Amino acid sequence: MVGAAPGLAAAAEKAGNAALTLPADGIVMHPEYAKTVGRMAYVWGWPLVNMQNRNDRITKAPHPGLLGGILPAAPRGQVGMLHDYIVPEETFVTCPNQDVVYGLGFFSLDEEPVIAQVPDFGDRFWVYALYDQRTNQFGELGKPYKSKPGFYLLVGPNWKGQKPAGVQAVIRSPTALANAIPRIFMDDSSQDRETIQRKLNQVVFYPLKDFNGKMKTIDWKTAPDIPNPQADNASDGETRWVIPEKFFDQLGQVLDQVPPLPGEEAMYAQFRSVLAAASRDPAIKEALLQVAKETEEQVITPFFQWKHNGRPAGNNWNRSVHNAQTGLDYFNRTGTAKSNMFDNRPVETQYFYTDFDAAGAVLDGGQRYEVTFAAGQLPPVNGFWSLTLYNKRHLFSPNELNRYSLGTKNKALKRNPDGSLTIYVGPASPGKDKEANWLPSPKEPISLYIRAYWGKQGILDGSWKPPAVRRID
Repeated sequence: MVGAAPGLAAAAEKAGNAALTLPADGIVMHPEYAKTVGRMAYVWGWPLVNMQNRNDRITKAPHPGLLGGILPAAPRGQVGMLHDYIVPEETFVTCPNQDVVYGLGFFSLDEEPVIAQVPDFGDRFWVYALYDQRTNQFGELGKPYKSKPGFYLLVGPNWKGQKPAGVQAVIRSPTALANAIPRIFMDDSSQDRETIQRKLNQVVFYPLKDFNGKMKTIDWKTAPDIPNPQADNASDGETRWVIPEKFFDQLGQVLDQVPPLPGEEAMYAQFRSVLAAASRDPAIKEALLQVAKETEEQVITPFFQWKHNGRPAGNNWNRSVHNAQTGLDYFNRTGTAKSNMFDNRPVETQYFYTDFDAAGAVLDGGQRYEVTFAAGQLPPVNGFWSLTLYNKRHLFSPNELNRYSLGTKNKALKRNPDGSLTIYVGPASPGKDKEANWLPSPKEPISLYIRAYWGKQGILDGSWKPPAVRRID
């Protein structure tokens, strides 16, 4: 319980009740009580342990580059960048997209502030999504915020220093552990792939000690790959970042690292009380191990289904809620961490997703579907939109066209005579005349997923509805 009492006492004093009683030391706790508290601790802490374990894996990289030639990775305090779209073999995170070029890096910002370098992207959409250990975004850095090119300093909650000359702004994370996932829009054309490279090469993050006021450059196309002999198989789905058998051994570290939000002090004290009891009593430790396994299966696994994410958006779609700014909304924080971690704030991106067609039947990649956006009813955005197809593991299944999404990036999409746009989903071509609008599907359960980057009012207020997914017999 070290560290719990002062925070809780301070909260009590603010509330005018300085004598508020904390969980007692040295009690003989019975296993069923420990399991009751442990179940909530598992749901609450799942995204935070998830972040910790991702950090531990990625920062083993000896230099910025692509892990196994696939995933951006870098040592702590730096970022690795792709130079093209993510590939189907990626298993680091579910629901990737092929509208942007990604980067990835993790930081320990109290002990090592980081410079984020922003080139001049001109009219191109870009956002550097910065995440704290709770998986929430902090700071505002990107096209929607009219961020200027230059240098930005990322610091932790306890960092004490002055903004260096030549730095645009200091951006403070509420937790020491943080990460960055730059996203830069790219058309699906060889011309734009070539055009974007010079700007991508200036997307560089590095420790403050290396800052000299001059723009650094890394040629991401030629950066050496990082061997990954223990690579996960994409057919097995996303890497398992939370292991139930290890969870309660890791939770104490999370409680020490991540300060409670206002109102969480009592919960922290309860969690620490159970961990303290487990350290003394093997029966309590065993009870927590069992509840971790049960909660993973009974509570966490169902979050993978889109009907348990966000709220209904019409036509059997759901839409994300509180994405990347969850606060005390543990339902959406944990649901997102399980199904599609590292989403953007609503003002940056709104997400719509479904596992069902218009009749309520589960989407089957062996069947054919049409998704028609009526004339004037494409997602209203300032940035761009896309419709992405995922397999049953929320990843890409390789296909003959190497095509996994369609939208703004695709200049060859064909409109219908009335101005509407139909996207065809199915395992076989809908015909040469329609093939530009075809998303090939694997013969298994699939999901469809709409992204609306930098949405206009209809996206933000929920008045725009995603179109029905109609099965074609």
